[in-house]
Amino acid sequence: MKTQVMVRWFLASMLLLVMSGVSFSQEPAAVAPPEAPMAGPVGGPPAAAAPAAAPEINSGDTAWMLVSSALVLLMTAPGLALFYGGLVRKKNILGVMMQCIMLMGLMSTLWVLVGYSLAFDTSIAGGFVGGFNKVMLNGVRVSPGGLTDIHKLTIPDLLFMVYQMMFFIITPGLICGAFAERMKFSAMVLFCALWGLLIYCPVAHWVWAGDGMFNHANAGAKFGALDFAGGTVVHLISGVSALLCAIMLGKRLGFGQEPMPPHNLTYTFIGATMLWVGWFGVNAGSAGAANAAAVSAFVATHMAAATGTLTWAGIEWFKRGKPSILGACSGCVAGLVCVTPAAGYVTPTSGMILGVAAGIVCYVACTTIKSKFGYDDSLDAFGVHGVGGLAGALLTGVFSSAEIAGLGKGGLIEGNSQQLVNQVVAAGTSLALAVVGTFIILKVVDALVGLRASQEDEIQGLDLSQHGEEGYIISY
Repeated sequence: MKTQVMVRWFLASMLLLVMSGVSFSQEPAAVAPPEAPMAGPVGGPPAAAAPAAAPEINSGDTAWMLVSSALVLLMTAPGLALFYGGLVRKKNILGVMMQCIMLMGLMSTLWVLVGYSLAFDTSIAGGFVGGFNKVMLNGVRVSPGGLTDIHKLTIPDLLFMVYQMMFFIITPGLICGAFAERMKFSAMVLFCALWGLLIYCPVAHWVWAGDGMFNHANAGAKFGALDFAGGTVVHLISGVSALLCAIMLGKRLGFGQEPMPPHNLTYTFIGATMLWVGWFGVNAGSAGAANAAAVSAFVATHMAAATGTLTWAGIEWFKRGKPSILGACSGCVAGLVCVTPAAGYVTPTSGMILGVAAGIVCYVACTTIKSKFGYDDSLDAFGVHGVGGLAGALLTGVFSSAEIAGLGKGGLIEGNSQQLVNQVVAAGTSLALAVVGTFIILKVVDALVGLRASQEDEIQGLDLSQHGEEGYIISY
């Protein structure tokens, strides 16, 4: 009863905020532009501090970014829903799918209410997070002029906002793989809402906002990091948060004592290949335009996925004598994760190297390391996204190319060791916030609604105990 009251109170509060908030204006907000130059939408080249004139909308760029936004949303559902859904036992498949569609509604609403402003408005609180000038999309227009005027994009401000919204949706969804089959649905809703606002938004501001303290295009940033499409902002922080969730919730009932194989690897295959296609929206879309940078990121992304697939499946083939479809799918996703921060800064050949590296380190993390320490990361969210995200963030500082990135400086292999230092500092700081913040949020959620489903509910399965439905009802 207490749980139902808390959930209803939370949802009612969100509804009241929507009804009482200020609707977005078609006119620019009367706020002074930031002093520091801003980067492209996700790690693009530096923009001029004072553009001569506001850019006009380019129909080709707008079309590409609309498609990219849809591709990123496709990754949450049906992509992630099928990928994760096939890996759980059949009594929990609807629980996974419900998590995904709930996040599509919940995180979209939070992003419009306040999330976008916290991530991309001018810094407050000593640079920790963005301000509140864009709450309820105040000043966010359907033509270039506000934020995107400084980004020098040729797409509507509103399109930039909705593209970034799709990242806000899928990132907490990745964490769900670590606590699959045992977290209460009410706890998942509250946890993801708090995590998105208190952890994702600050890290996104640090790395991608114009005056962010780790934005490579911010002249005032001491450690300017490269994160083209979310290696640190999406994968690293979600992966380490996932590990903490797995540890604090404890193991599933019977873990290590009874078999818990995936119930439908056909779903997992379909989901993984949808993620592969959708990832072009993440990485190539992060160029912010239909341009050469998008093409370069597209090719590097594809080749990293290809070599990641070959590497993981090849290791299995060598060690076990048989490559598995699960291994191939895991290698594909690992390669995509690793190349994400580097996609717009590296050559296709370097992308292939990143895919191989991801296949190796993520395989080791999901097998040897997981087995040695005995934690129950149900669907290997940490092993793939945490480890792959960290590897990608660091390797970006090694393989970034001055010619590809257009930054004037490359990475370690081109003699710029400082870039690797910058990557380490940005990744380390973001990781620390994710660990501390996730710990506190889990404690708060546990105190309010309780984290874990009861033993009886877990045995019955979350489909029936949390949603009163079954995934497989066959009538003749």
